[in-house]
Amino acid sequence: MTRSKSWGFPRWGGYGATDTEAVTVRMCEWEDCDVKGDYPAPKFRDSNDRYWFCQEHAGEYNRNWNYFDGMSKEDAEKTKRKEENFARGFREANTWEYVDAGLTKEERERRTALEVLNLTEGATEAQIKESFRTLAKKHHPDTNLGDARAEERFKSVCTAYEILK
Repeated sequence: MTRSKSWGFPRWGGYGATDTEAVTVRMCEWEDCDVKGDYPAPKFRDSNDRYWFCQEHAGEYNRNWNYFDGMSKEDAEKTKRKEENFARGFREANTWEYVDAGLTKEERERRTALEVLNLTEGATEAQIKESFRTLAKKHHPDTNLGDARAEERFKSVCTAYEILK
């Protein structure tokens, strides 16, 4: 004899509920996969529609998914700049300052400089110099004619190098 789940506290079902009620399970939407699909993946660029995959297929789908797919190079670059500007607003608002709690001003500047040069803590002098040269060439205003923000990016790279050297 089995005991009903509808007794005691908390009540898992109503009075008289049976233990054989169907449970809805979302299955992986990958072709020929019969595993539970708990991981969402975007269907389209600016849409809330989602595919639901198992962890393995969600990872495979995300590795091959390109947000800029179907966009012209100019539109992709415009969208990228728009997203960077949006993110910059959050960084400048110092909403994440608690991460740097307890650091001196110099330590915060050093951490920011490393971030600008795409380096990690403990970078060698040679790595700093190499990163600076690469980014200075990439963002130099003379090589980015017509790009209004090139000078700003170049100055931030130079400032970061001055802090770190």
